[in-house]
Parts: sequence; structure tokens; C-alpha cells
Amino acid sequence: MSKNKPPHIKPSEAEVEILQILWDEQPCSVRRVHEIIGASKDVGYTTILKQLQRMQDKGLVTREPGDGKSFLYTAAQPEDLTQSNLLGRLMKTAFRGDVNELVMHALGDAKASGEDLEAIKDFIAQIEANSKGAK
Repeated sequence: MSKNKPPHIKPSEAEVEILQILWDEQPCSVRRVHEIIGASKDVGYTTILKQLQRMQDKGLVTREPGDGKSFLYTAAQPEDLTQSNLLGRLMKTAFRGDVNELVMHALGDAKASGEDLEAIKDFIAQIEANSKGAK
């Protein structure tokens, strides 16, 4: 792994798909990642192997020796940190840093259930309470 890479690398869509598998099942072999992705799309084993090698070079994953000649891969960052980084990038690029526009767009396009909306209201109430307590 390169030591000069910044700590908050933002993965591509394909890389996020692999990271989601790793977060659920890590450490994980290339074969296992290929099995999971191959269940929903036609992708070669060597394609997954190359992607994981590039992700290791970028600092997105780490690897350790597994059984025989294989390696086991692990996500280098926790899921919540990667999600925060991706959301920050989306907010800056697509919504020009406007959190209100991001939230309104997300809620307008989503099929939020009554339960989802109640959870969002509770979350907003918690944020408001915390910000009042901080003043």
C-alpha cells in the first residue's frame, strides 16, 4: 500500500460495490467477492482481482495471506467514514454545498414510508436539541 495516499480516498461506484461486500464479510477472498458480484452480473474473476489490486494501490483495501496462494482483502476504512466522504463529494459537486437542496432532493425522489419519515423527524429533533444544548 502506498504511504503517500491521502486518508480519505473516494471510491468509484464499482469500488463501492466491492467495499460493501468486504464490510459485510471481511476478510474476503477474490473468489468470494467474485461469487457475490457474479450472482447479479457477468464479470470475470480476473476483473475482480485487478479491481482489488487497484483498490489496494489506492489505499482502499488491505490484504493478507490466506490459504495457499490466495489473499484475503479487508476494507481500509470503516463504512460510515466512506459514506460520509461520498456524501460530502456529492453535496459539493451536485448540490454546490447546499445541504437543504440535497435533503429536499433526496426526500422528494425517495419513496419514504411513514416509519422512515418518523425516524427522520426524530433525527431532526435530536439535532435541534443538541444544537440548543451547545449554545
